[in-house]
Amino acid sequence: MSRVGNFTTRVHRGELSYDFVGKTKIWYTVSAVILLIAIGGLLFRGLNLGIEFRGGAEFVTPSVTCSTAQVEEVAQSVGAKDVITQQLGDDRIRVQTEALSVNQSTDMLAGLAQTCGTTVDDIKVQLVGPTWGGEITKKALTGLVVFLIAVGIFLSIYFEWRMAVAAMVALVHDVVITVGIYALVGFEVTPATIIGVLTILGFSLYDTVVVFDKVKENTRGILGQSRMTYSEAANLALNQTFIRSVNTSIVALLPVAAILFVGVGILGAGTLKDLALALFVGLLAGTYSSLFVATPFLCQIKERQPSIKALRARVLARRAGGRGVAAAGGSGSSSTSGSVPGSDDSADAVDAVVAAGAAATVVGERKERPHRQSGPRNQPKRTPRKKRG
Repeated sequence: MSRVGNFTTRVHRGELSYDFVGKTKIWYTVSAVILLIAIGGLLFRGLNLGIEFRGGAEFVTPSVTCSTAQVEEVAQSVGAKDVITQQLGDDRIRVQTEALSVNQSTDMLAGLAQTCGTTVDDIKVQLVGPTWGGEITKKALTGLVVFLIAVGIFLSIYFEWRMAVAAMVALVHDVVITVGIYALVGFEVTPATIIGVLTILGFSLYDTVVVFDKVKENTRGILGQSRMTYSEAANLALNQTFIRSVNTSIVALLPVAAILFVGVGILGAGTLKDLALALFVGLLAGTYSSLFVATPFLCQIKERQPSIKALRARVLARRAGGRGVAAAGGSGSSSTSGSVPGSDDSADAVDAVVAAGAAATVVGERKERPHRQSGPRNQPKRTPRKKRG
């Protein structure tokens, strides 16, 4: 544990650094592959919309003496179409159909009660018209658009518009991946799914704001110096917040994983799987995007600014000059030449080498000065004493 604590401390202080921003192509490639899989799931499989969005009828009956096949036969006997049956745990069966008339619903309840050995009052019924389902879908999309616009305005005011654009790219990245995984798995999209998507958007935004706040702190007044580029300062911020982001994500994923794998897989808590899957996928995608998508994309658009371009040119010119002085001043000393860093992000070491070379030059000049020897010409003249009268 002490080694882990020492490692995290050194990473936060910048003593250990990984070039996240410099590996942009790798992160973009990983995101592109995942996004292609998610979009493929949406195009070829589509979303399994629940009756809240497409309309229909849902019956949940105790399964004391019946099976899913028997329940499906009952639904077909009353003229129901598009019948979907599902076992919920060990004692309940859910059957979904398209919209039914009043007579069909009554016959359905009576048939389920007789087949499953229960009463009509013990069967839960939910009837949703197609108009109401379309209205719910419209409201869900409207809420998502309003959320994204509000977040963009807030980030533009608090940070700047470039950070807002980078955060929006990360949020869209998370939404597409989460929805695409939903399509691939075939889980039913319910109102709980929408709640889960909005929740993971908030988490992803929180993680991105934490990183961007550190970037803003590291880049404050960056144009007044020539030791570090904007991308290097942003990369330092990523290293300083990396451990925090990972720890936060792990703590958030543990209970969600318990709900998804233990609650749904073992206990059969099917009503929670829609929310749990959205949270689990979204938390993973949100953590990845805040670290490997948002900040590298921000650096790309920031490096196009003329002032940031000029800063990079000054930094590179200074480092090139520092290496030249170090090579000239340290040619006779192996220890001095060996201290030149191999990477461009060690400006402090370059400054030290430059100072050492300058000091060596001054010492050499002092050694070359001739030593003044004492002699008659160098002796001070003596003033003769006046004789007393």
